[in-house]
Amino acid sequence: MTTPIKKNVICMKWGTKFGPQYVNRLYEMVEKNLTIPHRFICFTDDTTGLNKGIETFPIPEVSFKNGPERGWNKLGVFRKTLADLEGEALFLDLDVLIIRNIDEFFNQVGDFFIIKDWDFKNYIGNSSVFKFTIGQHDDIVDYFEKHSDEIRQEFRNEQAYLSYKMKEKGILQYWPKQWCVSFKRHCLKPFPLNWFMSPTLPKDTKILIFHGHPNPEEAYKGYTGKFGFRHVKPTKWMEKYWKV
Repeated sequence: MTTPIKKNVICMKWGTKFGPQYVNRLYEMVEKNLTIPHRFICFTDDTTGLNKGIETFPIPEVSFKNGPERGWNKLGVFRKTLADLEGEALFLDLDVLIIRNIDEFFNQVGDFFIIKDWDFKNYIGNSSVFKFTIGQHDDIVDYFEKHSDEIRQEFRNEQAYLSYKMKEKGILQYWPKQWCVSFKRHCLKPFPLNWFMSPTLPKDTKILIFHGHPNPEEAYKGYTGKFGFRHVKPTKWMEKYWKV
């Protein structure tokens, strides 16, 4: 009898914000940088164009009334039964850049790990990269579905709510801060130096996070935001890690 693989890398794709190339790039980066036996799964509403090596399942349903989505679909991964998966799951957003080996993310001992968000001084995490044990936290989904209106008034998005609930459980832990860094917080030079100097990658970065603008494609090609303060010179070193 074959022993089931209990290490899983999972992602989600819904709607039209990200095309299949984002899932395929993530899959290729994971296969290059994770040596532990694992499964790669995408929960999606459209499998068109995905690499044949990617396992796909429908997005686990999370019920809530009309309103901004703000990532609430992610909570579906905490269902008691998640497809046929077992063991630990490492969730990755589609727009991250994997820089080097990520085996250590599975070696961290604890029930739940998330990025400590760079924009908040309190407990809130950034859910671009988080790890949990499958089937252990379905109470988080159940509570959200019963109180979605109140929760969405109190918490702006799913990562704030998720961080609060894991803190309430006493299991909230953060990745070492040098592992997951923000492109616009840690790579981009401050204004006006960003107009003359290219972004640089901090030492020891394992996963580079993109949140808001610029996204990876904008960073690669070059980007200028409103009023010119968030100007990004073309970041060509991304080619080494990310299939353009």
